[in-house]
Amino acid sequence: KVGWYNAVLQPAFHLPYPDDTLAFVVLSTPSMFDKALKPFVNKERLKIIRDPVDQCVSHHLSRVKEKFPDQRVDIMFDYELLPSRKPKFLAQTAAHVAGAAYYYQRKDVKLDPWGKKKIFGVCIHPKYGGWFAIRGLLLFPAIQVPFLEQPAPVDCVSTEEKRIELLEQFNFHWQDGRYRDIIEVKERYSEEQKAYFATPPAERFRLLGLSQETQ
Repeated sequence: KVGWYNAVLQPAFHLPYPDDTLAFVVLSTPSMFDKALKPFVNKERLKIIRDPVDQCVSHHLSRVKEKFPDQRVDIMFDYELLPSRKPKFLAQTAAHVAGAAYYYQRKDVKLDPWGKKKIFGVCIHPKYGGWFAIRGLLLFPAIQVPFLEQPAPVDCVSTEEKRIELLEQFNFHWQDGRYRDIIEVKERYSEEQKAYFATPPAERFRLLGLSQETQ
């Protein structure tokens, strides 16, 4: 429910819907690369002008919207910004309140070792660890669900030591991706997918066989 999200944030970040409004947080799993992105690129090769992943997600969520012709469905993407340059929604907070993934933050560590350093939080999924992404939000403004019970996210990094290790790795060594394996995972990104996301965005077109002219 939108109210779960708004309840944990300052008013400046609230979503402008009644508290009982139904919302879905959309995640992409490791198999998205082969099952969705590559087929999308092959089919839409000449229409890809921005980031291929963003366009792929937009394409699939638009298709979901088409399945509900009699409903208003509002879509927010993780990459969208408001005119104020704030994100349209805080993806990690949304995932946490929906019970999809646990958002580990500095406040989850009792004996904080970082002093005045800025420490960013990170979501960990009980099945995929850090090998997933939060892609968007689907909102159904006409559907009110006062009866919906809030599921707690799975606290899969439950020891103080592991939480410190997770936040250290994410904040200071994120490039090597070790934080993604803070727990035992069921599935990871393929080597091809790792290489894709490790490549600067402007050079990713080449990896997918797209020319700069297409870009």
